[in-house]
Amino acid sequence: MQEAKALFEKLKIISLLDLALLLPTSYNNTILSSHIQVGEIQTLEAIVEEVSPYNGKLRLRFRLPRFSTSITAMLFRVTPYHRKLFTVGSHHHIQGRVEEYRGMLQIAQPKSLKKIGEIIPKYSTPLKESSMRALIEYYITPANLFAEGLAPREVEVLMGLHSPQSIEQTQQIDVEALKFIEAFNHMKKLQGKRVDFPALAALRGDIQPFVSSLPFTLTPEQHAVIQEVQADLSDQNKAAKRLIIGDVGSGKTMVILAAAMMAYPHKSILMAPTSLLAMQIHEEALKHLPASLKVALVMQGRSEGIYQEADFIIGTHALLYKEDLPQAALVMVDEQHRFGTKQRAMLENMMGKAERKPHFLQFSATPIPRTQAMMESALIDVSLITSTPFDKEIITCIIGKEAFPQLLGHIQEEIDQHHQVLIIYPLVEQSSEIPYQSLEEGRGFWEKRFEGVYVTHGKDKKKEEVLIEFREQGNILLATTVVEVGISLPRLTLIVIVGAERLGLATLHQLRGRVGRLGLKSWCYLFSNHPKNERLSSFSQTNSGFDIAKLDLKFRNSGDILDGTIQSGMQFKWLDLAEDEVIVDAAKVRVNPLR
Repeated sequence: MQEAKALFEKLKIISLLDLALLLPTSYNNTILSSHIQVGEIQTLEAIVEEVSPYNGKLRLRFRLPRFSTSITAMLFRVTPYHRKLFTVGSHHHIQGRVEEYRGMLQIAQPKSLKKIGEIIPKYSTPLKESSMRALIEYYITPANLFAEGLAPREVEVLMGLHSPQSIEQTQQIDVEALKFIEAFNHMKKLQGKRVDFPALAALRGDIQPFVSSLPFTLTPEQHAVIQEVQADLSDQNKAAKRLIIGDVGSGKTMVILAAAMMAYPHKSILMAPTSLLAMQIHEEALKHLPASLKVALVMQGRSEGIYQEADFIIGTHALLYKEDLPQAALVMVDEQHRFGTKQRAMLENMMGKAERKPHFLQFSATPIPRTQAMMESALIDVSLITSTPFDKEIITCIIGKEAFPQLLGHIQEEIDQHHQVLIIYPLVEQSSEIPYQSLEEGRGFWEKRFEGVYVTHGKDKKKEEVLIEFREQGNILLATTVVEVGISLPRLTLIVIVGAERLGLATLHQLRGRVGRLGLKSWCYLFSNHPKNERLSSFSQTNSGFDIAKLDLKFRNSGDILDGTIQSGMQFKWLDLAEDEVIVDAAKVRVNPLR
């Protein structure tokens, strides 16, 4: 079909399976009815017995030879065409809803069909019915569907819905098959976007001295992910593209340092979204990497070490503006979703040479459901770290105003034990739109009652200095969600999130992840004017970020899944990412049996 491309654009689809999944919304059944059923739309063989005008309408009586009975009809919108069509003795196949009135069969505004014996699908799309049907008839054939990779049962289901041979086929929908087709189609499209390049170098540095010198044992999941990265980096024919997603406090930094060891003696670069995070990883690198591996820090207005000579360069987006940055065979980006796609690509491209690319690892502390990770694996390899090096004991409570006195008592108890407290406000300044105190309104209360109260927020130019000073000598930190990802606060054991119902579950989880970093018993108080909240209640019953990502799907519809976050752009009609793990796994195997 020559005009197919324009029609596909109008339908906002790009693949044949996209078209196949635009299912009919209803059907017009023109197969002759085998029996008369009152209340249903029926197709009947009829002979006109009587025609009489009535107040501008046309009253008709038909003989139904197959049922040896009569039926009356009333045409309300009468045209000359109708008068010419319905003449006494003329034969018709009529269609309409059959009713019964005082023992007599009636049919309102019947249509005379030119063609019978078909079940005609009806579509709700921007196209004309005739154009849509022509498109379906041309493209949605068994041969084309098999060529797309579908199995016989899946082909049978789609053909039964688009070209049904019986009305039963349209009523017995195989939902499991449609779920699979949706997952398979989405992953196939993602795989089509994947482009692999040869690597600058095969990286096979020895990590054993680093691992054995650590003052703790890596978790089985950390070991497994490190092995996956080793397999990636040792391949010179294909530059690695891997997204490593770890729950809050799962020990992603150790994977970053292990990767830098694999790269050595080649150079590696890590870009972090904030100065605090860059400084933190730099501290860990100096503490755990061997002295023979030179480490440098590059930030706006501050650097440590000579980055031109370093083996492992850690920095913020300031790295993008260093024209003399040495070529690195491994590029890593931490908290990748906080950078734009262009920024991430910019660093990767800076390091490329002709058609060769650096190995590229991205890290994220925003857990996603396993189903989503499987689907993303068609575009980029995905590793999950779901466990933490030690069990966190965090008790989550939903509280209202009436529990405030007890909360104050608990805050004092934690401060007495030399622990720290974090209070998150929904906004910096007062707003009539939000029924909670702002940071500025609340700070006087805390500063009056407690010592060592620190305040910061997103627009605070000195927030990094404030956070570092608080870590060393503060008792209470008042902040906005600026601390969602950032500095490690080992003494933090209590967090209060004001207006918790206003925040997404992923943000709540990141905030809660600030406490109990060293295994200390900790508390997360969700302060709300609406404490009987199902979403908050479900959140309070699990500490696993991956379970919470699944909950997030439950409370809002599944969306598109690129860049490690759930977008709201594309919605699945049949597939449920929260529940259909087995189906997505089967689709993943079908799309790429080797991965």
